Amino acid sequence: MLINSNDYFEILSNIKKQIRDAQYRAVLGVNQQQILLFWNIGKTISANVKYGNKFVENLARDIKTEFPNAAGYSVRNLNYMKKFAELITDEQILQAVAAKLSWTHNTTLIIKVKEQNVYKWYAEKTIENGWSVSILEDRIALKTYERQALAEKASNYERLLPAPQSKLAAEILKNPFVFDFIEKRDGIIEREIENEIVANVAKTLLELGTGFAFIGEQYHLEISDKDYYIDLLFYHTKLRCYVVIELKNTEFKPEYAGKLNFYLSAVDDILKHPQDNPTIGIMLCKTRDKLTAEYALKDITKPIGVSEYKLSDFVPTEYINTLPSAEDIEKRVKAKFDIKDLEGKSNE
Repeated sequence: MLINSNDYFEILSNIKKQIRDAQYRAVLGVNQQQILLFWNIGKTISANVKYGNKFVENLARDIKTEFPNAAGYSVRNLNYMKKFAELITDEQILQAVAAKLSWTHNTTLIIKVKEQNVYKWYAEKTIENGWSVSILEDRIALKTYERQALAEKASNYERLLPAPQSKLAAEILKNPFVFDFIEKRDGIIEREIENEIVANVAKTLLELGTGFAFIGEQYHLEISDKDYYIDLLFYHTKLRCYVVIELKNTEFKPEYAGKLNFYLSAVDDILKHPQDNPTIGIMLCKTRDKLTAEYALKDITKPIGVSEYKLSDFVPTEYINTLPSAEDIEKRVKAKFDIKDLEGKSNE
């Protein structure tokens, strides 16, 4: 469809005015105005897609002519603006969330998410946690929204904690937790996983989420002249309570909940200050059946959540070709036994 020249120049004139107005406000360093500008330009472009592909190319060329020193108005970026306006249709989300992020953060979300509610969730978490663009990309790649907002969770937090704390406690649970900095390998034991979690505490805290402060690994408690050791102990600055994390490299078993309940009682009695909220527990297991976990927690007196964890099964590309194939291993084993047979015969 051909565009009437008067219509085109009216659209171009309108965008030029928006850019001039925004440039004045941008001098004051207001990122919000740039984001609102880009959204409005995107809305204008989206409303005029009937004019075809050349429409955006012509806009980019003519904006560049009028504003030769202005960056951000390439064909590519104008198309991002269009997608931005089409993704964010709720102006409350635009004002309250999108306008608080950099354009690079916004374009990352525009490219990687398809729904406004998912955009809003990641945008809010980015603001809350101060995520850089690279961290945001990692969180999306690790499907944090699906694991935290959508996952079926097993806990008794709602039953045992008051409303504000129970909601926040439920939000920190993911299923599964992903420790992608730990290589999954045969025979890995719980203590090795703990050691790597502690060695990579910054990455661990990123996966656990904002508010976690690391206290200790194999944290020692002495009770009735006996020694007990908590796998991982944290303090949560928003929940204002201790968080005990127990790690099991097996399927969840009901008896695990009893032991964790014991640890929470001990921490509440020995470590908890009067102003602290009740200690909560997180049981991380290799696998977890939700119904089994719910039954195990039903009559437990302390707040506990049960989740799975995953380790990385990534093999770096540069090592793939160095790993022996199944056929190579079979040949080597066969050759080894053939040599033994020959040695045995020579000794007869």
